[in-house]
Order: sequence, then C-alpha cells, then structure tokens
Amino acid sequence: MTLTALVDYDSGNLHSAQKALERMAREVGGGTVVVTSDADVVARADRIVLPGDGAFPACHAALHRFDGLAEAIREAVEVRAVPFLGICVGMQMLATVGHEYEETPGFGWILGEIVKITPADPSLPVPHMGWNDLVIDQPHPVLDGIETGDHAYFVHSWHMQVTDPSQRIAHVDYAGDITAIVGRDTIIGTQFHPEKSQAVGLRLIGNFLTWTP
Repeated sequence: MTLTALVDYDSGNLHSAQKALERMAREVGGGTVVVTSDADVVARADRIVLPGDGAFPACHAALHRFDGLAEAIREAVEVRAVPFLGICVGMQMLATVGHEYEETPGFGWILGEIVKITPADPSLPVPHMGWNDLVIDQPHPVLDGIETGDHAYFVHSWHMQVTDPSQRIAHVDYAGDITAIVGRDTIIGTQFHPEKSQAVGLRLIGNFLTWTP
C-alpha cells in the first residue's frame, strides 16, 4: 500500500490538510497518509506533501531544525523521483531563492524567486486573501477535471515569479499575474490551499494521490 508523508515541521496547522488527504485517499484508493517529522519515514514514503504557513525564512529554518528531514525530502525527490506536492510556503520553497525579510535559498527545483505581491491597482489589499479564479496555463494530470474559472482559496503576501514559463501550470489575476501552480517532472506546488478550496481542492488532492508520473 502506498504511503503519503504529510511533513510536520511546526510550520502551520496540519489538521485540515490531514483530513482532506485522508478523505481523498479513502475515496480514490490512495493508500495511507501519515503526519510525520521523521526523516526515516519520509525517506521511504511513496509521496510527500510539504505544507507551510508564515514567512519563507521561518519555514526554511524550521524544516532544517529537524535532523535529516530536508535531506530526506531532497533525496526522495531528486533520486527516487517521488511525487511531491508543496502547499503555500511549501510551494514557495521549491523556488531558487526567497526575498522575504532576508535572502533565503529554496530547494531550487523550480527556477524562480519569491517576491512581494505588488498589484497594479494600489487599492487592492495585500495579503491576497480569499477566493480567486484559476487560469490554466498548461495541462497537467493533477488538474484533471479542473478548468479555467474554477475557484481556489489563497492567503499570501509573497508569490513566485518563475524564470521558465514551462514550469508555471496556472495563475490568477490580482491586478497582475500571481503564480498559482508550478510543476515539473514529479514535482507540483500550489500557492493556494487545496485543503481549503472545497471541491476543486479535493479534486486536485485526489488526482495527486493517484498520479503516476
């Protein structure tokens, strides 16, 4: 039976993500979901989900406080090609570098940088918070059954500017483009919270749990 590791590194409330993953694992036959901060569990997982709430540098530091955890994630993705889903700041950590408060390196799996949201309309508030319409830039298996115009739930003040357009899967408009989904190979990341995005988010999670890149 496949094992999905939901990484717990003290950087966000995992309750809703855990419940959504467990629900969809039951519905699609997606195996077992375990919440873990154990590098050994991550090292043998068949899928990895990395959430994250708060500031990029704080999440990066928290992840590296757990002995061997970041290294286990990197080995699983880079060597074993394990399907990986990053959520919110977990998605941002896929980038080359983040600029929130201080320059912080990411995993470097998606070419790009994390920058402050600056809407062309200054009346729009930052953080970008609430529901927004997805614009699908290119097809991807995790988006099966999801279309342009479907809604997703966002809470963030920083976003990813991708260097390689082929690695941007979807965006939203917030008086300017905001990257919503990035991906390449066995890696996918969502700036929005699929676990809070109702039917669309559950569909994406179910697709991820059955995705065989």
